[in-house]
Amino acid sequence: MLILVVEDDCDIREMVCQSLAQNDLQTMGCVDMHDAKQAIKNHNPDCLVVDWMLPDGSGVDLIRWLRRKDQYQQIPVLMLTARAEESDVLTGLESGADDYLTKPMSLRELSARVKALLRRPAVYQEQVHIVQFGALSLNSRTHEVFAGKTPIELSKTEFKLLNLFMENPKTVFTRDQILDTVWGLNAYLGDRTVDVHILRLRKLLKPHGIDGMITTVRGIGYRLSNEKRK
Repeated sequence: MLILVVEDDCDIREMVCQSLAQNDLQTMGCVDMHDAKQAIKNHNPDCLVVDWMLPDGSGVDLIRWLRRKDQYQQIPVLMLTARAEESDVLTGLESGADDYLTKPMSLRELSARVKALLRRPAVYQEQVHIVQFGALSLNSRTHEVFAGKTPIELSKTEFKLLNLFMENPKTVFTRDQILDTVWGLNAYLGDRTVDVHILRLRKLLKPHGIDGMITTVRGIGYRLSNEKRK
């Protein structure tokens, strides 16, 4: 388990890292948001301990950035800060922090809280991150798709398109609904964009014999179904 400690105070950062390491947890320290984002991208940590005040921003901004990223949004975060006002606690939790601990803190309590957070993702991931339909399985955290045990390589857009269908099996989506969800409300694209990407997605699924799962509903749009494709 890798814990990323984002704290600009060298003494506190080393103290937290040493305390967590004594509890058999691997740690990595970062001094600011820039270093933290690079570490998250490179190492995909299991948990973050984040200070509020950072040299190039705030821990709140870092957590909000994290929650906007599909592949990182479920990483648990403990905010560790000297800001103890109720409004600060609410701001931290509402930004996406899973727990909030004020300084000065008990190192034993800190380790206990981090371990408690680490117990959450495995269960949550099984229930939410991994979606299955027939032979297909999709992991929204790792951005992996499998047909049985065979991985399928998808582009970011193809992944988002398949994710939409798999999270809503048998639901019929119009082309406009697909455009708004996958490309965004401000994307000025035609219906043909959806048709082309559906065709590409079917071609990628065809070698696995499951391209027929994405069916056309005449005059409306598309859906994920066990029926034969029309």
